[in-house]
Amino acid sequence: MSNKPNITTINQARTTESGFEFPSLNIAWNSWGTLNETKDNVILICHALTGSSNAKDWFYGLFESTGFIDLDRHFVLCINDLGSCYGSTGPASVSPVTGKPYQADFPEITIRDIVKHQQLLLDHLGIRGVELAIGGSMGGMVALEFGLIDPRIRSLALLAMGKSHTPWAIGISHAQRKAIYADEHWQDGFYDPKVPPQKGLSAARALAMITYRSPQNYEHKFRRDFNRNKDQFEVESYLDHQGEKLSSRFDANSYISLTKAMDSHDVSRDRGSFSEVLGSLTTPCLILGISSDLLYPIAEQQELAELIPNSEFKKIHSDYGHDAFLIEFEQINKHLKSFYHSI
Repeated sequence: MSNKPNITTINQARTTESGFEFPSLNIAWNSWGTLNETKDNVILICHALTGSSNAKDWFYGLFESTGFIDLDRHFVLCINDLGSCYGSTGPASVSPVTGKPYQADFPEITIRDIVKHQQLLLDHLGIRGVELAIGGSMGGMVALEFGLIDPRIRSLALLAMGKSHTPWAIGISHAQRKAIYADEHWQDGFYDPKVPPQKGLSAARALAMITYRSPQNYEHKFRRDFNRNKDQFEVESYLDHQGEKLSSRFDANSYISLTKAMDSHDVSRDRGSFSEVLGSLTTPCLILGISSDLLYPIAEQQELAELIPNSEFKKIHSDYGHDAFLIEFEQINKHLKSFYHSI
């Protein structure tokens, strides 16, 4: 990350949905622009699985001169998720009770726990209104939960996700976790930080990278090109590189924790039917689906639009697959500007 995040410590006990009590919590966050006097000019960006609070790194297209964000008007805020390894409390954090890293003793958390963790910072900053909460993939799950439980959210932009984590998506996450568990250095999650399960995490990332793109994109990008220096197909070299890159920067326990949090995503849980829960959401909502998304197929976004009354659905035309929400900024900005000016 190029920008070091702010770290705010909340010295109040907080209990997760699973019943675990944190004596205190760290919240890492980045911001751009100036918070106005009424503290309601906020755009809240929610990051995806392995993202950080430095949204300008990975959502850069929204910040460009042709982008949706206007830093003369907006105060942009991105908060690192509970359970991550980029500054907020997570498995690699030291427990104030034991004086040791939580590691596998870190509790199971949910998307709702992540939202409540972020609400602590909104409260701390005195924020009274959020003009737009936006997120793609896991970030979209967080943004949707925000819209359901926090009245400060005035509009939503949800990209490439659905009303709940499907068996298809859960199965893919489970296969990735099994790759980590199979690493000889996993040690049931209590591994030596100097000898982490990098091979397992690398394999998990390689599997994920296949679901993040599309067959069309791989055909165009790699064909059947063979790298004779490495004695492997170019697609194999690419997946190895992506796996090694993530395993050098991300914590395996955080990967386990956050993929399980994604599996918890179900807006109907303990609330009623999907139609009842989403039918009660009156917040204006833009829903973007990607034509070639294999991980969260476009039918999931179309269904969300049918269930949320004050919503509109737009299709992102792309061969990049799920990753298009981090690539197709020209289309995304176009739809965001049109939506924002219509509400």
